[in-house]
Amino acid sequence: MNTVFTARYRVRSYETDFLRRLKPVSLLNYFQDAASSHAALLGFSVTDLLRKRLTWMLSRYQIRVYRYPCEGEELLVRTWRSAVEGYHALRDFELFDSQERLLAVASSSWLIVNLESRRPVRIKTAVEDFPVLASRSFPDDFVTFPKRENYERELLFQVRMGDLDQNRHVNNAVYLDWALEATPPDYLQNFLPVEIHIAYRAEALYGDKVMSRSAAIDSPCSEVFLHQLVSEGEVRELTRLMTTWQARDSF
Repeated sequence: MNTVFTARYRVRSYETDFLRRLKPVSLLNYFQDAASSHAALLGFSVTDLLRKRLTWMLSRYQIRVYRYPCEGEELLVRTWRSAVEGYHALRDFELFDSQERLLAVASSSWLIVNLESRRPVRIKTAVEDFPVLASRSFPDDFVTFPKRENYERELLFQVRMGDLDQNRHVNNAVYLDWALEATPPDYLQNFLPVEIHIAYRAEALYGDKVMSRSAAIDSPCSEVFLHQLVSEGEVRELTRLMTTWQARDSF
């Protein structure tokens, strides 16, 4: 059975920012594409699970970027299932350039959710044969987010049809895009996020209005921001993120 899956990508111009570097959201799209292809090969893709009235939903993400590739570069993604912990299936990723230099690593945690009850089910009751490679690309555990009452910047978004995925809710990469957009403009122009931690807590659906908030937090060694995405009126917290930034000219 194929425990490790590899996929090749070429950085397209529409996947890059104003300086032709790969956007963070494009990196997540590569990882999601590779994960989906691997799951389909193993017989438990979203399409396979939907036949059982089940689906995959992302719970946690942590990403560390050593270098953002540029337009035209050839890339390789490696991904594998790294553990099963009750209701959570862990999947890890590595990104390499054409010289086999490591560009980024990531770990993610996924749930299988019953579409009727919207509640998770145990992985091994939903997927009988679940191959695992007990190796982690990201050395640290998922972070605990600091509490924050007040945020410095806020931006309001409305969910468009194009933001939805197969589960008919906002795709995981869109939340990152919204969170980063609420970062102060001088950071977006002069810095890049080199570490990203995401906790997905609730769904946003078509037509919902989502408030994206950000605030700098004290850190002695780096520039760190805490982000929160909430439904309009603060009825539900949708996503919480923490990002660490590094100057663009240091890459």
